[in-house]
Amino acid sequence: MAQSDLTLEWSNEQEAAEITPGLIEKLTELLRLAGEAEGVTEGEVALTFVDDEAIHELNLQYRGIDKPTDVLSFAMSEFGEDEIEIHYEAEGDEEPEEGDEDVSEAFIEPLGDIIISVPRAMAQAEEYGHSVDRELGFLFVHGFLHLIGYDHETEEEEKVMFAKQEEILQKAGLTR
Repeated sequence: MAQSDLTLEWSNEQEAAEITPGLIEKLTELLRLAGEAEGVTEGEVALTFVDDEAIHELNLQYRGIDKPTDVLSFAMSEFGEDEIEIHYEAEGDEEPEEGDEDVSEAFIEPLGDIIISVPRAMAQAEEYGHSVDRELGFLFVHGFLHLIGYDHETEEEEKVMFAKQEEILQKAGLTR
C-alpha cells in the first residue's frame, strides 16, 4: 500500500459546537480512507467550520444561491482540458546543498477548501437520527469527492457519489 501524504488543515469560525481532537482524528482518518479509495495519495485539504450566516454569504457570493447550505467545496485545480499545468521551482537552478530540504518535497499541493456549516450539520444529524460526528464526516467526505472531480448533477452521478461516501464512512465506523 502506498504511503499517503494527504494532510488536513482546519480552522474553526463558529461557536455552535466544540471541535474536539477526536473529531479531527476521525476526519483525518476519513481523508486517508477516501484518498486510498480514489487513488489520491498526496495533497492538502483546508477545512473550515462556520455558522449558517457565513456559509449563506459564501453560497450567495460563489453560487448565486441566497440561502445557507451544509457544505461548500472549492477545488484548487479544475479537471478540464484547457487548464494550465503549474510547476513550482526554487529560485535559481542550483542543486540543493546537503541538509537543505528539497523545495518540491516541502510544497504540498492544495486540493482545495471545504467549508461546513456546523449548525446545519447539527440540525441534519437530528433530522436523520445519527450523530453529529457522522454528519460532519459525511459532509467532509462529500466535499472531498467534489474536490477531486465528483458531482451529482444527474441521478446516476448521485448514486455513484453517495455509494462511495457510504463505503468510506462504513470503513471509518461512522454508521447510521
